[in-house]
Amino acid sequence: MPKSLAEWLHYLETLHPVGIDMGLGRVSQVAKRMGLLESPIAPRVITVAGTNGKGSTLAMMDAIARAHGLRAGTYTSPHLLRYNERVTIDGQEAEDSLLVAGFNEVEAARLQSPSISLTYFEAGTLCALWCLAQAKLDLALLEVGLGGRLDAINIIDADVGVVTTIAQDHANFLGTDIAQIGREKAGIFRPRKPAVLGSQSLPSSVAETAIEMAAPVYHLGATFNHAAFIDNADESSGEHLDVAAAWCWYGLTAEGETISLDGLPDPGLPIDNAATALQSLAVCGVRLSTRACSEALKAVRLPGRMQWLGQWCLDVGHNPHAAEYVARRLPMPPAGGRQWALIGMLNDKDADGVIDALLPRITDWVCVTLEGERGRPAVELAERITSRGGHVHYCAASPEEGVAAMAERLAPEDRVLATGSFFTVAALLANPLPQA
Repeated sequence: MPKSLAEWLHYLETLHPVGIDMGLGRVSQVAKRMGLLESPIAPRVITVAGTNGKGSTLAMMDAIARAHGLRAGTYTSPHLLRYNERVTIDGQEAEDSLLVAGFNEVEAARLQSPSISLTYFEAGTLCALWCLAQAKLDLALLEVGLGGRLDAINIIDADVGVVTTIAQDHANFLGTDIAQIGREKAGIFRPRKPAVLGSQSLPSSVAETAIEMAAPVYHLGATFNHAAFIDNADESSGEHLDVAAAWCWYGLTAEGETISLDGLPDPGLPIDNAATALQSLAVCGVRLSTRACSEALKAVRLPGRMQWLGQWCLDVGHNPHAAEYVARRLPMPPAGGRQWALIGMLNDKDADGVIDALLPRITDWVCVTLEGERGRPAVELAERITSRGGHVHYCAASPEEGVAAMAERLAPEDRVLATGSFFTVAALLANPLPQA
């Protein structure tokens, strides 16, 4: 048996013939052998699905829950720098020893006769659920990896199901029919359990799926909403959005009573997602206070989401919907300076849609190649950008080479957006970034 976390992760990559094999049959059998389905992993469980916004919604729920004195645990994916990021307990990343113990439990159950093959993600999900079950939590927060109905997380019956946004992504697995994608993601809902819809532009199939199973629906823009979010940044000044702006939220408690919170700070993450986090916790029985919510929203951080490091803004946006949000949040190019994009993408992502969303905000581009079979060559990205009138300065064989190229070109009045993939941002976070 592997001894270290690194050895386990390498071993898990060899267990199954394909990386993604959607379905609950195999993972449910192993979970049953592990005793994970005999009782809830926590007294309250919230599962979050959606194309974009899952990570920020879950991060804010975690921060707000802990600010109210709850012991919360999270499971998210993918990670940026360390696998340990995927499991947190009371705000702290899981120790290697806990994860190794979890993988030992998964393997022992998997190898019982007859043995069952698991994907890397399925084994990681079972390990995470086991770790959370050991932690004596008040609340477990689970992020869907892909889709919803057939995602490994969906072996757990959530007390609250959340769908943040719906857009086309993972077309090889979910198809291109937005209504069908909505039904797949709504597959995390449970009969007569609250269903929180975190976007005003979801396909009707999401609410219809909830209504079919008699799940109470809480919809952004109807049941709950936010107001008076004032964007204090002056785009013409060239300053990025770093000034907290007051906003208020109103929604319903688990008992159906109206509740409102005023004077909340800008968390630096999408306000729709903050409002969704608040509503999800409210219907999960958390008695929200303005003071605790404000403290949490001021403190919450999510690496790789509009994360400013000096002149650099890092965002993992890898589909058009995410890129559109980034473009709205970026200020106009600075006076006398250039607004660069260092972009690297996987070949199963909609590069054209991402480029189109960013073009109005970007003056100059550096393209980088990502490793592996899924990595898109930098020259292909460059061709798509130049065909749309964009100015590409350099094509790099890796994100690190792209950073080196930027170091030679960056002026003090310039800014850089690094985007396109978790892999792009992770590579940049692993090393110091040059500042002019």
